[in-house]
Amino acid sequence: MDAAPSGLTADTTTVAALAARDEATFARLVDHWASAMFRVARSHVSTDASAEEVVQDTWLAVLRGLDRFEGRSSLRTWVFRILVNTAKTRGVRERRTVPMSALAPAETGPTVDPDRFRDADDAYPGGWKVFPAPWPSPDHGVLGRDARTVVVEAIRELPDRQRAVVTLRDVHGFGPDEVCTMLDLSPGNQRVLLHRGRAAVRARLERHFGATARWGATP
Repeated sequence: MDAAPSGLTADTTTVAALAARDEATFARLVDHWASAMFRVARSHVSTDASAEEVVQDTWLAVLRGLDRFEGRSSLRTWVFRILVNTAKTRGVRERRTVPMSALAPAETGPTVDPDRFRDADDAYPGGWKVFPAPWPSPDHGVLGRDARTVVVEAIRELPDRQRAVVTLRDVHGFGPDEVCTMLDLSPGNQRVLLHRGRAAVRARLERHFGATARWGATP
């Protein structure tokens, strides 16, 4: 998880340094969060260039709005919520659709193919025919380069809201409460989106490596 960079203390100290236009503090914060911010922005917009502009616009908004930071959430959560809102607005504009189209729930139908479960007349009705591979944590070291490529491609193809939740939770290690705040989701919706997104990624991996592939137990 992206904690505060070395040399930065509590949020209040960091905010005060940013408000004073401390270039060293700003540079360290930007460097530490750059990768995560770009990936989250990229999940909402159509090109790398757009994502980079979203990140730049976010930092401008942060510097201009520091006086509105009340400390109700962490500085990181506050910054990423500005980022997500900026990226969503730009993504909607790029697709020339109204915002509700990006927010409308599209997660319908079964999460997992019903054929993967045992029939009602089976000795263990409703159980898995073949157990799915365990879900790896963000710092899981077992996945090889090939598997990581498949995961990245699968996440990129998820619906917008699933992609955003999986990216924040499983790529960057944000907690569920933080993600709910950033994306303005209820805890229940966050869990559903995460579950469906993970199921889609897992299915993509199983198709790629075979249904009996194993990544090792999650730490």
